Amino acid sequence: MERVKRDIKVAVLAGGTSSEREISLNSGKNAQAALCEAGYEHVDLLDPAQDRFLDSIRSGYDVAFLALHGAGGEDGQIQHVLAYLGIPYTGSDAAASVLAADKELSKVMYERAGIPVAAGVALERDEAYDVNAVARAVGEHSFVKPAINGSSYGVSKVDDPSLLGAAIERAFEYGEKVLVEECLVGTEITVGVYEDGDLRALPVVEISCPEDADFYNLDVKYVDPTDIHRIPAQIDPEDYARAQELACAAHRALGCYGLSRSDFIVTDRGPVILETNTLPGMTDTSLYPDEIRHEGMVFSDVCDALIAGALARAGRMDAVQA
Repeated sequence: MERVKRDIKVAVLAGGTSSEREISLNSGKNAQAALCEAGYEHVDLLDPAQDRFLDSIRSGYDVAFLALHGAGGEDGQIQHVLAYLGIPYTGSDAAASVLAADKELSKVMYERAGIPVAAGVALERDEAYDVNAVARAVGEHSFVKPAINGSSYGVSKVDDPSLLGAAIERAFEYGEKVLVEECLVGTEITVGVYEDGDLRALPVVEISCPEDADFYNLDVKYVDPTDIHRIPAQIDPEDYARAQELACAAHRALGCYGLSRSDFIVTDRGPVILETNTLPGMTDTSLYPDEIRHEGMVFSDVCDALIAGALARAGRMDAVQA
């Protein structure tokens, strides 16, 4: 296997043009270093936002490791491109990526699978909406978010219905569709899923926001994880097991592959899902690598297995066999 790794050319795709560009670049650098540690000798970081990207990716790479976040990376676009070029890639395919990236569509799939969701209303740009009707549907306290985005860009917590209209317009700055949901009261957790032959959930992480933060926003997401991540989550054992079960159910319901991470609020009625990330962050302070470490796994081994899985799924078994 080590001899085979030396011959495999890996393109780590990171950067892009989304609002999560810098986070993606950090994820890509971490993944690149991990793959080199795992024994791959030809690992290049390619940025889809750069000129002649298509020429670069077509220049003999055997597989792509996806570290792209947000639009262009998690919404199926890059997956379509790579599939057309015949280049295997890590993570979910285009169809699953589209479903997971669109929070309205993913909620439909969750409900079909029996996964509890928050009450909500989806709004389209340039379509008239009644703010008062939206407030009645979701309650006095709500969250407003772009339906397709990540890392909390454009997300607002609204505690006064008179501010709902402004929050909706702010969210529209980041996308064509906005989701307004009830504000769930409870403990925020996240559960990574790892697929290496078998599908299994990683340790549940409890997220404790600093007192000066209303929710797990962009500023909070990338501080020292030891300050805000509690692993394992200190929640009821029944809720803990249920959250892991639901994270796997969400992964299957959306048709994900390889890895994903689902976010929940543990309410008095149990865990309620918020969203699923098909390409979770891989920075030093990201949740998914933190879960991997607490599971006793090595990040470079996981990245190695994701490459092997991508090649195997594409029928390149000769590239992953010792």
